[in-house]
Amino acid sequence: MVSDPPIEWSDLRVFLAIAREGTLGGAGRRLKQSQPTMGRRLRALEDAVGATLFQRSAAGHVLTDEGEILLRHAEGMEAEALALARELTGRSGALEGMLRLTCSDWFGRIMVAPILAEFAHLHPAVIVETLTDARIYSLARREADLVIRIAAFDEPEVIARRLITVPYAVYARRGQWAPVPGDGQGCPLIVMDTAFGGMPDVSWLTRILPNAHVAMRSNSRDMQAQLCALGAGLAVLPKALGEATAGIEVVDLGSDPPSRDNWLGFHRDLKRLPRLRALVDLLVERLQDD
Repeated sequence: MVSDPPIEWSDLRVFLAIAREGTLGGAGRRLKQSQPTMGRRLRALEDAVGATLFQRSAAGHVLTDEGEILLRHAEGMEAEALALARELTGRSGALEGMLRLTCSDWFGRIMVAPILAEFAHLHPAVIVETLTDARIYSLARREADLVIRIAAFDEPEVIARRLITVPYAVYARRGQWAPVPGDGQGCPLIVMDTAFGGMPDVSWLTRILPNAHVAMRSNSRDMQAQLCALGAGLAVLPKALGEATAGIEVVDLGSDPPSRDNWLGFHRDLKRLPRLRALVDLLVERLQDD
């Protein structure tokens, strides 16, 4: 009697990545593997379970009924494995190893980089990996150990605190624009992209300058600052970024854009990890404004 091939945990990780990304290419980028490798591992898993797990189409991979069943169990197995890894990591007493921190691009460059340079001198055996793209990284899945973001955390497993309130101002290329509050006719604006169109500074700016027009959009404050410095239009920027950008100046529109709170969070299983505590303490000491 020939037994069914065993299910490999590595194949389940591939399955979870495909289910979350919807395509072999996206899953391969997440796991840093090639698309053909992802396809081979998926076929091996389907052979092992004896079922087709995805419907293939030009639009991507959609879970079948059997795939939905496997997804529930695979996510449970993943959660247990990650919880074990976090608990074992949290018991490590040495100030060495790696930490993965994620924040926005401008915040990382202007606010966090000097602190990380100081941290490197204090703890040279700790390697800090900084991720500054727009993706939301999961603390539960150990995609990041420490997250700094503008949205408060509501996950029960996350230990969070307000870190700093960031003030904003309107900037333009030096000497280029002087719009009148309540008008703004002919004035180009640089705002967040449509996915972030609900940000409070976007509605504030369009209310203060109702006759201005949107000329550029970007999800990157760094990109907005560069466009502003090149004369593409007015932009609402964090004051720390505006002050660090050559060639731009504050435009007085009679009031300031809404400020934003930045929050720091990490998984509760890592609260006793010395290298994480050391970095959190230094960030709070250098940045917290209350």
